[in-house]
Amino acid sequence: MKYFPAVAKFLFSLSCLLGSVSLLADVNSVFISSRLDPNAIIITEVDVVFVYDQGLIDSFPQTKTQWYSGKRRFTQEAGDRVDIVSIFIPQGFDSTMANLPDRRSDALKVYVFGQHDDSSVAPIDVTNFGNVLVEIDQFGIVVSSRD
Repeated sequence: MKYFPAVAKFLFSLSCLLGSVSLLADVNSVFISSRLDPNAIIITEVDVVFVYDQGLIDSFPQTKTQWYSGKRRFTQEAGDRVDIVSIFIPQGFDSTMANLPDRRSDALKVYVFGQHDDSSVAPIDVTNFGNVLVEIDQFGIVVSSRD
């Protein structure tokens, strides 16, 4: 029993440490740029999806095709448990900064989909990116952190 105070102190310290680790989204900005031919007459949709419910994360669409083909149904069923920011980018467009939802820091996950991507591409998890950069090129979208 002489070890009990040391174990209790360790467990308390561990719980304090874990309690300070954020499990919520860090996304503060999403910057989008198209590197495609400005003379092309193509518009690409980029969706940034903020998910606030674990159940939705567990059943989230696994490919671009699943997302875009079921987007209407998914958003109707999800209600206020998601926020979707859809940005339409003309090819060759220099850049745009997305307007993000006020409650973005409450999201459990943040995903990005690009309509210009291959049909089997999985959603890109940007939850831990502070500042997201989405670049559209001839092969699809490239997502990285601007931090």
